[in-house]
Amino acid sequence: MKKTLAILLAVVMAITLFTACGDKPAPTPDTKTGSVYYLNFKPEADKAWQDLAKLYTEKTGVPVTVLTAASGTYDQVLTAEMDKDAAPTMFQVGNAGAVKTWGEYCYDLTNTDIMKEMTTDAFNLKNEAGETVSIGYCYEAFGIIVNKALLKQAGYELTDITNFESLKKVADDIHSRAAELGFDAFTSAGLDGSSSWRFSGHLANMPLFYEFRDDNVTSQPATVTGKYLDNFKNIWDLYINNSTCAPSDLPSKTAGDSEAEFSQGKAVFFQNGSWEYNTLVNDLGMNKDDLAMIPIYCGVEGEEKAGLCCGTENCWAVNKYASEEDIKATLDFMKWVVTSEEGTTMMAKEFGPIPFKSAKTPENVFFAQANDYTANGNYVVTWAFNYTPAVDDWRAAVVDALTQYTSGNADWSVVKTAFVDGWAAQYAKENS
Repeated sequence: MKKTLAILLAVVMAITLFTACGDKPAPTPDTKTGSVYYLNFKPEADKAWQDLAKLYTEKTGVPVTVLTAASGTYDQVLTAEMDKDAAPTMFQVGNAGAVKTWGEYCYDLTNTDIMKEMTTDAFNLKNEAGETVSIGYCYEAFGIIVNKALLKQAGYELTDITNFESLKKVADDIHSRAAELGFDAFTSAGLDGSSSWRFSGHLANMPLFYEFRDDNVTSQPATVTGKYLDNFKNIWDLYINNSTCAPSDLPSKTAGDSEAEFSQGKAVFFQNGSWEYNTLVNDLGMNKDDLAMIPIYCGVEGEEKAGLCCGTENCWAVNKYASEEDIKATLDFMKWVVTSEEGTTMMAKEFGPIPFKSAKTPENVFFAQANDYTANGNYVVTWAFNYTPAVDDWRAAVVDALTQYTSGNADWSVVKTAFVDGWAAQYAKENS
């Protein structure tokens, strides 16, 4: 009987073992090595991130999961995912508002290895305690785009322009010889809705940036003083008085008009951003070797050391509530992305400039120049306009004031009123 039971037990064990081997589940990762879960908010880069994650796992054995939120749904997806036990270990915290919402979840990145790879902390976000809660991993840039071939034809080189005084000298001279040269200094600074954001937003960044820098502003202020509005007037007057059209024509000029004037060789200078590269080179056939971008000079002391206007909402944060192993795995992955051949190649292709020591030079020459300015020790002109209250309403009032001034129907005081009083009014309305 004992022999029979022993035989039966052996058969059962064999069947059990056979069944287990035939239906073996995927191996569970060693929790000591940690894992990475990245919630990506740029749908257009999903495939690139999925491929890079797979490659990293193949190389290291560390599991990397990438979930990409659909366009316009990132906040909702992040909220839902953070409620789960297996929450993202790496996510986006891209502006001051997001720091208020998610700052308590953010690991302090201040002394991490990835921070030591950065070339600037201008794009990084801190909490009230001064901890770095997210780091800007790529950025966009804007400034004054230059047609170097036309500039040379007019008798100048980029090195001749180092501040507002020299920019004005060159622009005034080109404008005075426009008929002879066959081109003018600036494209039309159109105040049509398709174009006005370049000035009520991007050009207005100049007086905001310098005021906020002086006052060490790190969150949205209730008021602004307009301390640098005379500098805003300097550059605006230069634009409208050395242009392809009369100032009175500017209220109806569009972004397309300005773009066409530049691409067709009718003007040397065109205020716009890095996003214009593909259109100018690939769609409109300009030679990339003829293009450059210089800072927006407006007469502020020391602006010879200014760089381009750069900013981003592309910022990485690490979940401080993840396990110690997952935090380490995530920090290791982030460092690999910005230092490895595979990672930096992907970043240059998908995101352009990245503020890290091992960054590759992107094809977009404007991005490359933004990196060069930073590498040469020039200060980054950050996007101070991100603090604008009720941004659409505030900008609309500034555009209306610029239109009145440009058309000759009012003096500069209307712009100052819209800029300063308008800021206080919109802040009060938004925070009532």
